Amino acid sequence: MAVEVSDAPGDKRYEARVDGKAEVAGVAEYIRTAELIAFVHTEVSPEHEGRGVGAALARTSLDEARAANLRVLATCPFYAGWIARHPEYQDLLYQSRSKVSD
Repeated sequence: MAVEVSDAPGDKRYEARVDGKAEVAGVAEYIRTAELIAFVHTEVSPEHEGRGVGAALARTSLDEARAANLRVLATCPFYAGWIARHPEYQDLLYQSRSKVSD
């Protein structure tokens, strides 16, 4: 099974398709600024779950974030867990630089 992932910036999401089909098998929704990309929701269709679609979404989108020099905010539980299991992507995680305290 071949998974192809592409950015659909107009829809603010990455889309995964399987074996060249037009049907979207999974999506990773995001909010992007000039310095940061926040992954807020990931969904894979039930018939494609457990087949690497979510991993392909994460790997492709995080590789593109790295290439664009973006920090990553993983508010989506899938992304947070995936990055935790793949230490080679942990350097992308956003770290607050605020020195404000109460």
